[in-house]
Amino acid sequence: MQALVYDPQVPHRLRLGLAPDPAPTPSQVLVRVAAVSFNFGEIAFRPGGGPAGHVPGWDAAGVVVQAAADGSGPAVGSRVVTFGWSGAWAELRAVDTGDLAVVPESVDLGQAAALPVAGATALQAVRRLGPLIGRRVLVTGASGGVGRYAVQLAARAGAHVIASVGGPARGEGLRELGAAEIVFGPSEVSGRVYGVLDNVGGPQLAQAYNQLENGGIVQAIGMASREPTLIDFEEARTRVDRGRLETFNLTTPLGDDLVYLVHLLRRGGLDPQIGWRGPWDNALEAAESLLARRVPGKVVLDL
Repeated sequence: MQALVYDPQVPHRLRLGLAPDPAPTPSQVLVRVAAVSFNFGEIAFRPGGGPAGHVPGWDAAGVVVQAAADGSGPAVGSRVVTFGWSGAWAELRAVDTGDLAVVPESVDLGQAAALPVAGATALQAVRRLGPLIGRRVLVTGASGGVGRYAVQLAARAGAHVIASVGGPARGEGLRELGAAEIVFGPSEVSGRVYGVLDNVGGPQLAQAYNQLENGGIVQAIGMASREPTLIDFEEARTRVDRGRLETFNLTTPLGDDLVYLVHLLRRGGLDPQIGWRGPWDNALEAAESLLARRVPGKVVLDL
């Protein structure tokens, strides 16, 4: 089968080549992939030293061509969106039946492919903040894939959402998604916030932590800045009373979360915010655009 495979000798360690067809386990379905998506983390932080020819990728959507031998999961012919920590960027994908959701005919598979990691990350992070009705929530890196989902889902939960972005162009469309305010960095936030969904890390995470109100919570989700975070807790003690900083990790399997996200997408209650879409032959262009922050939202590649 054709696949985007790991190659340490080429830009982004990624090239279109050939890989063996996957062999599903009894609890997996085999999917013919129609579309995949790129996430910033899997492009920017891909480790070196992996086996050449390995098929990476987290998010893919397509059609089931072989049902799970144990009887779990959807039947042959079902349209599905899938998640896994590898194997997405190929013509065929074997995926656990607990990490997929059926996609109705009315939903474009490319839009569904944009859901798994970014959408489920935002959904789980919003949940971990607790009840949000009437509370102020700051989303840093709000122009990215996770950020744009987080703005929408926090607003749906009743929060007053403050979207932090790198500049005016990056903030376009965020008010339509539910942002009540747009700022250019946490230091521009006026007043305290209950919750922070931080996708940037580095100095912005430290600034955001110092904006917490009594009992507030930070979910440290990502590190788009690629910079370490240094927090002066002696200074923070004078600003924050019992604030909490939590590292976020995605909880799997994602099946139930994907069912909910597909439901929102079908009803028009969620916009996947696809900022770049094209054939997977242009994967390097897509990766470069994502890393250079020229993409508002998600990258989707069609097979």
